[in-house]
Amino acid sequence: MDALYTAAVTAKGGREGQVKSSDGILDLALKVPKSMGGPGGEGTNPEQLFAAGYSACYESALGFVARRDKVALKDVSITAQVTLNKTGESQFDLTVELHGSFPGLDKAQATKLMEAAHQICPYSRATRGNVPVKLVVD
Repeated sequence: MDALYTAAVTAKGGREGQVKSSDGILDLALKVPKSMGGPGGEGTNPEQLFAAGYSACYESALGFVARRDKVALKDVSITAQVTLNKTGESQFDLTVELHGSFPGLDKAQATKLMEAAHQICPYSRATRGNVPVKLVVD
């Protein structure tokens, strides 16, 4: 395996802290959302950060599949919905829905592309068998 890139991000203070990348480009406050009993407000949370990474990586995989299969894509977008679920007294799990918008493409072709991208996306591969991921063509 040949490493292409390594990201290093340090978290301090948990869900009420800060995350900062080693190069300083990412520097964000973390806040617990109001829906989880926190203050909400200015700041992100681990679920949003995971959704951002997953949607960007997945859309890149989708572009790779479309080029490979010679399918023209225009104005495609992927929205990742990452849900934190309470599964027990002090246990939590994630579930993910990936919503694809494919203007000008029929649903069957879009579904086929999403399924193919799901096989090669590094996030999809990393979560497979552990995090349920639902693919949805909007």
